[in-house]
Amino acid sequence: MTRISTRPYAFRQAELLKQSGLHPVLARLFAARGILSAEELLTDLPALIPPNRLLNSEKAAKFLADAIAAKKKLVIVADYDCDGATACAVGLRGLRMLGAEVDYIVPNRFEYGYGLTPEIVELTAREKSPDIIVTVDNGIASIDGVAAANVRGIQVLVTDHHLPADTLPQASVIVNPNQPFCDFPSKNLAGVGVMFYVLLALRAELRQRGAFDQQNQPKLDTLLDLVALGTVADVVKLDPNNRILVAQGLKRMRAGRMHAGIAALFRVAGREPRLASPFDLGFAVGPRLNAAGRLADMSLGIECLTTDDEGRAWQIAQELNSINADRKDIEREMQDVALLHLDDFQAQDTHTITVFDESWHQGVIGIVASRLKDKFFRPTITFAPGDEGLIKGSGRSIPGFHLRDALDLVSKHAPSLIQKFGGHAMAAGLTIRAEDFAAFQTAFEAVGKSWLRQEQLERIIETDGALEEAYYSTDFIELLDSQVWGQGFAPPIFCDEFKLVSQRILKERHLKMVLEKNGMRYDAIWFGHTDSFGERINVAFRLDANEYNGVTKVQLLVEHVEPA
Repeated sequence: MTRISTRPYAFRQAELLKQSGLHPVLARLFAARGILSAEELLTDLPALIPPNRLLNSEKAAKFLADAIAAKKKLVIVADYDCDGATACAVGLRGLRMLGAEVDYIVPNRFEYGYGLTPEIVELTAREKSPDIIVTVDNGIASIDGVAAANVRGIQVLVTDHHLPADTLPQASVIVNPNQPFCDFPSKNLAGVGVMFYVLLALRAELRQRGAFDQQNQPKLDTLLDLVALGTVADVVKLDPNNRILVAQGLKRMRAGRMHAGIAALFRVAGREPRLASPFDLGFAVGPRLNAAGRLADMSLGIECLTTDDEGRAWQIAQELNSINADRKDIEREMQDVALLHLDDFQAQDTHTITVFDESWHQGVIGIVASRLKDKFFRPTITFAPGDEGLIKGSGRSIPGFHLRDALDLVSKHAPSLIQKFGGHAMAAGLTIRAEDFAAFQTAFEAVGKSWLRQEQLERIIETDGALEEAYYSTDFIELLDSQVWGQGFAPPIFCDEFKLVSQRILKERHLKMVLEKNGMRYDAIWFGHTDSFGERINVAFRLDANEYNGVTKVQLLVEHVEPA
């Protein structure tokens, strides 16, 4: 069941924002998203929360500055997703700009799993012989890995943003906004954001030591295209601080001042950097980078982000594009198989979905879980075969159901059921024995039953209500597109009642409509739907400027339709 609702907002708040010079519709949209003052909308770099607010950033800066002075060898241990790849690229580029000798290693997720494990420490020691390991986007849970490094005399600097467990690893320094006693106001920094902050602190420390002055210091803002990409692709909340990082990165992309790899990824995805939006980063550039970590090895993605050779970047971008096309094919097949498994699935009888198939690919189960969650609006975990009788699961959740806590509860009730698990509210991963699948399915459903009320299993499309007629214009669309929308700062969806003038099915998959209100007609399209409707309908939609034969017209991208 899906229903349309309207986001409430404080009228007085919207009026105050309007008086500070904001467009009246933007004032209302921002008030509905909890913005209290125009200051929160500033996207200039000086508005960033200063690095010294981030616990241990100054300690990390001194640690790294000493390491640079002593010519120690640093190795970054990266993670295999887009946030991990961009964090690694930011770390490599930034540390080199600041004078460090630094290399990196990215573990193959299928051989080594996630995080800094003792095996990865051994591999890193063998292949790179570092004095110091720097983790990016991982490490906060790597208690055994850090201990293994300490035994070998390798110091560890952990930079991460994931939630810590009760015990922290015994690293030399830990920088993570989510660790105990850190009062950094933005808990939503992505892994790449944390690494960028460490570099800002290190630059300040080196300035103090007289390595350079304000005028001739290395320009770290050149890294902001990478920071923006990782932040959007990791689907962290775009709070005011993250919006600054993303807005600044987009500004560089639109001005054509971006790294060769990002330019190449835009080109291979058929997107225009001069119109770069968070949507492009999340749905075009990010997935092509992520595909390497899902099906092959993320070192290809990291090379794409760290090379300055445009020819090489273009070559890698094409490779990543074809890996992504393979990923889509595998995903489509897996989705079809999943729907066969769920053939007799009665949504009203169940609160959760768990599916396993022998033929599935570990690297793609997370996306399939996400698709099934969207279709059935239930917390969903999909499993693929692992090694030695184990199966690996990847889950996606719905609002109001904290997935990691749910797995924690299952493991408390049945301690031997889950071998290992981790994650956060909306996404998590776990490993169980293949023979325990049915028992896990039952235990997980029991948590779903006790935690979720029936109305939470209804999809609600939150809209911003009706839009005044004057703003169905390409100018207004440009104004909307110039803002930074994304996770936790939802792009505007409007809702109104229309007369349905005509409807036809496009390519057997999409519903093309002509809608009318107050004598004005609008083209509308609902992708992936072929329903037909009566004359009066309520439509939830996003505004889109559709260019065709050199003419740009407003069209409505439909999110949901119900009879009026």
